[in-house]
Amino acid sequence: MNKAISLLMEEHQYILRFLKVARKMAQKILDEGELEPDHFYKLIDFVRNFADKYHHCKEEDVLFKIMEEDIGTAAKEGPVKGMLVEHDLARIYMTRLKQALQKYESGEVDVKLDIIANVVSYTHLLQQHINTEDNTLYPYAQRMLKPESLAKLETLVTKEQNEENERIKAKYLELLRFLEKTYN
Repeated sequence: MNKAISLLMEEHQYILRFLKVARKMAQKILDEGELEPDHFYKLIDFVRNFADKYHHCKEEDVLFKIMEEDIGTAAKEGPVKGMLVEHDLARIYMTRLKQALQKYESGEVDVKLDIIANVVSYTHLLQQHINTEDNTLYPYAQRMLKPESLAKLETLVTKEQNEENERIKAKYLELLRFLEKTYN
């Protein structure tokens, strides 16, 4: 398997661990009626800076562009378009979650439902999204991309694995461990 695709799939495993914690955070609101806003802001931080900036940018800026260049309309109007729509929907859930948290902090306790709804919607979307990428999109790319395009993908994605990005990864994996420990 292509090293870049293997790396993307490895990152999915961290995101799947995070999704389990996010659901536990939402469940705690249901069970106890209380929430720790700071932990939900940490959830948003993880999504925006690890799942989105760190991971999705490799897909959007590298993999999907190479697929569009090499495979053409079949990729652009098919699987790539669907994945981009889902990335955007995930961003909307995080924006709405942040808005609900801000309302909660200003005293609107009935927005707990909105907090739960956005967290659960995000987790459902991403679980399905990761399944589609791992079992359909990535194998499709592996099958359909020319060898030189796969080599380009590997070069560009592994080039991103520099010291700064490794620090970012370490920071968010530490945050993931903190949330897992807190909501275990």
